[in-house]
Amino acid sequence: MTLAFIFRTATREAVKVSIAQPVLCLHSGFQLLAADKALLMKLRKNTGYTFINCKKALEKFENDIAQAESWLHEQAQKEGWAKASKLEGRKAKEGLIGLLVGNQTAAMVEVNCETDFVARNEKFQQLVKDVTLATLAHHQNKNQSQTGYVKSVLVGDELNKLTMVEGSSLADHVALTIGRLGENMSLKRAVTLGVPAEWHIGSYVHGNISSQTEVSMGRYGALVIFQGGKDGERDTLGRKLGQHIVGEAPLSLGNMDDLPCGESETRLLPQTFLADPSRTVAQFLKGQQARLLDFVRFQCGETLGE
Repeated sequence: MTLAFIFRTATREAVKVSIAQPVLCLHSGFQLLAADKALLMKLRKNTGYTFINCKKALEKFENDIAQAESWLHEQAQKEGWAKASKLEGRKAKEGLIGLLVGNQTAAMVEVNCETDFVARNEKFQQLVKDVTLATLAHHQNKNQSQTGYVKSVLVGDELNKLTMVEGSSLADHVALTIGRLGENMSLKRAVTLGVPAEWHIGSYVHGNISSQTEVSMGRYGALVIFQGGKDGERDTLGRKLGQHIVGEAPLSLGNMDDLPCGESETRLLPQTFLADPSRTVAQFLKGQQARLLDFVRFQCGETLGE
């Protein structure tokens, strides 16, 4: 028996032994199971995290997908807060307005990011949707017994402290999205409305994103509160008034008998109506048998107080 034959035999046996052995973690000495391919694909689809991170999570928790997903979220949250701290000083003037009208209630929010590119991202739009839904839910829970007109404005920390359905704060959700998209983001402001049964809420969003259905999103938004109006035409009335408010940017409501001051007019009712320049807004409302009570206008990136 030659030395070469003995060496080849020993090598083959060593390979067989190494293939039969489970993978060992060099750092801990514990056995690791290879990530199941089907579970790996499911985890990626559920979370959107990278292949490598999903594989690492499944191996860490021996293919327990629930524990793996929870761990991935925890790691992403930590990374998000760390990245949020680094990006905190960067200007965030872009973003979207989110608007949702419910049953005698409405919410409008402004969520900012750094670039229009990120504002078009589905993950950012999901953030805007979640913030809008959480804001409206907060209003409904807080004002269940209210029967009159209720208007609330939330800014900064008031918004960040609100919670989502699963219990996490909006601040945590923002940090998570920052970690995923790599831009500074902030919850700038929100307004919520509740009206009596005989009042109506109109709305309009300019540049509405067609892929979003439950929550309307764009760079400009308006909410209008009015009484009256003709049956079957109130939705159109509210939309036309909202379009005017977005386009003409009035600063105050004014009175029905105010005389217009020309192109520099900042009171809503005496302004020339955008949809019909032959009439003022007040004259249009008289023709619709309606009375305008209040309005709110958001422009993404504007300085508060403008």
